[in-house]
Amino acid sequence: MKLWNSRPHPWLIQGGMGVGVSGWSLASAVAATGQLGVVSGTALDTVFIRRLQDEGVSPALQECLNAFPNQEIVGSVLDRYARPRASENAPYRLLPLYSHHSPAARDDVTVLAAYSEVALAKRGHTGMVGINLLTKVQFPTVPTLFGAMIAGVDVVLMGAGIPRAIPKLLDDLSSLEAVTLRIDCVGAVADRCERSFVPGRYKVSSSLDRPAFLPIVSSATLATMMARKASGPVEGFILEAPSAGGHNAPPRGVPQFDDRGQPIYGERDAVDLEAFRELGHPFWLAGGITSREHVVHALECGASGVQVGTLFAFCRESGMTASLREQVCRRVLDGTSVVTTDSRASSTGFPFKVVELEGSISQQSTYEKRERICDLGYLREAYVSPTGALAYRCAAEPVQEFLYHGGTVDAASGRKCLCNGLFATIGLGQRRKDGEEPPIVTSGDALASIRPLVCAHTDGYTAADVVQLLCPHSTQHVNQSAPVPA
Repeated sequence: MKLWNSRPHPWLIQGGMGVGVSGWSLASAVAATGQLGVVSGTALDTVFIRRLQDEGVSPALQECLNAFPNQEIVGSVLDRYARPRASENAPYRLLPLYSHHSPAARDDVTVLAAYSEVALAKRGHTGMVGINLLTKVQFPTVPTLFGAMIAGVDVVLMGAGIPRAIPKLLDDLSSLEAVTLRIDCVGAVADRCERSFVPGRYKVSSSLDRPAFLPIVSSATLATMMARKASGPVEGFILEAPSAGGHNAPPRGVPQFDDRGQPIYGERDAVDLEAFRELGHPFWLAGGITSREHVVHALECGASGVQVGTLFAFCRESGMTASLREQVCRRVLDGTSVVTTDSRASSTGFPFKVVELEGSISQQSTYEKRERICDLGYLREAYVSPTGALAYRCAAEPVQEFLYHGGTVDAASGRKCLCNGLFATIGLGQRRKDGEEPPIVTSGDALASIRPLVCAHTDGYTAADVVQLLCPHSTQHVNQSAPVPA
């Protein structure tokens, strides 16, 4: 935590969005302004190998790979995956699905992918870079963390669950100690399903800096539990309101829904800022932050700053395809943009925000036309089969397969394959016999707030434009050498 402790905390943390929307290019651009740039750690292994199949090894990537401590692993991964597809319409080669018995070579790809993403994000500036992971996506967690740490990641952010085990994992990984992460498993006894990881395989010669850890929470109660009962030190919290994009915490109490099927949040879901202040940890407010006034208000409330996703998701450095960004911007300009909190979309059981767009699986006709398949498996859950064996299932897989795996029709109804959809959003969708996978775009409720940026920059706005718009220090000019504001 050398860099995190040696300078004032950033007033702005960029959101770690989607699969590859918050890619290294966006994180680097934000970090260059003096704020905390964040790469999405979700499914980085598949992002990495699909880029290799499309683009090969760029000079910048090669420079990063040359500094990886175990060159045998670099060579092995590149030999297998850095080969172009036969044609633009040929399917991408797939990684084996993660499980409790995946070999160490499967982790090698994840370690190298996370290392490369963070190393690329940290090139060319002295700013801080973080990585965002989903607690629900468990199998890649440890190798992703370790790869990011080899590259010098400054901060780890985690949401979509309660990541109590992560602080000690960071401690142990920084000391190059072998670790074990227990995997959630339906019907399993303690320690039945777990994954071990041995850092020695990667030939790191000395201990690594431990990154700061910032859990993403929805309440002071959860933050208090994490501060007191987590496995190690927690450096701060991201306090996320239900207006934020991506996965949201479910409402407390008996679920209620509006006439569009969206979950209704009530008084019990309101944030207790006084409790956060009393906790004594730095915290950043997230969800619906769209203006300088919002940032100033957050600082006046005792927050160290804010986390912002939606404004960055549609900037030029975003990993989202240009065509999707342009489609969303047109809808914002003509006043027809709609964001729905879909309580059924994600197989995690968490509500998930979806932008309604033609040709995406937000459309019922597109969703029904798509053949259900689970060939990436990041959101699969482990369970104990009737024979006592460990097995895996996903509520978005073919319904008959899900029923065979012990699921129910109700649990499968309306589930969308976020894995494949989010890859299509960044132009890496799998090619099927009937065409490319349809995308799914997520955004916070305040999508219309990008309108001033879109109007002011007809050729597309940049990450630096967002930072300038939000900057609470009116005399600061955003540039490559801008200091982190106190």
